[in-house]
Amino acid sequence: MSSEKARAAFELDKESDDTRTRYGKNRFGQGCLLARRMIEAGVRFVTVNMFETVFDEITWDIHGSKPFSPISCYRDLVGPMFDMAYSSLLGDLKDRGLLANTMVVAMGEFGRTPKINPAGGRDHWPQCWSVLMAGGPIKGGQVVGSSDDIGGSPKDRPTSPAQIAATIYHGLGIPLDLELKGAQGRPIPLVDRGIDPIKELFV
Repeated sequence: MSSEKARAAFELDKESDDTRTRYGKNRFGQGCLLARRMIEAGVRFVTVNMFETVFDEITWDIHGSKPFSPISCYRDLVGPMFDMAYSSLLGDLKDRGLLANTMVVAMGEFGRTPKINPAGGRDHWPQCWSVLMAGGPIKGGQVVGSSDDIGGSPKDRPTSPAQIAATIYHGLGIPLDLELKGAQGRPIPLVDRGIDPIKELFV
């Protein structure tokens, strides 16, 4: 972090106004641009949080009443904000020859209820949600699995959170049988035994 190269990565004003606009002039868009610059500077792992809080600002956490955002924000603000930044990040990494060895994963911890609640929003829904993966050894341009007609539950090829973790580790070249040392030297498996990565993504 003390190197000149790392510090320079944070200087977003070195980017053109067109590039900053393409990512989106918001915290998430500029965060994704910063992520690209950090990867170019040699940083090995970058996390970009889309929002810092769910209260009194536009977020995905749209329950339909204050202090949460109205449901129209999915279409008008949050969706476009994500699309601009994520697609710009992938495009720039590809153009710079970095996508082939950089995995880019967009995910949250749950989805949203398939039906609108009485307040006109959508609540937390851990039964079904989507994850986007690109780059590295991931074979892009495909959909693995599907939900039912209302997005309430998996219809075919359900995937567990443990399989998502296994997929990321496998994509990074980390052996799934690796064990970490826990308290008193007790071995803790990196991934539960018997959990496989999503093999379709590597075909």
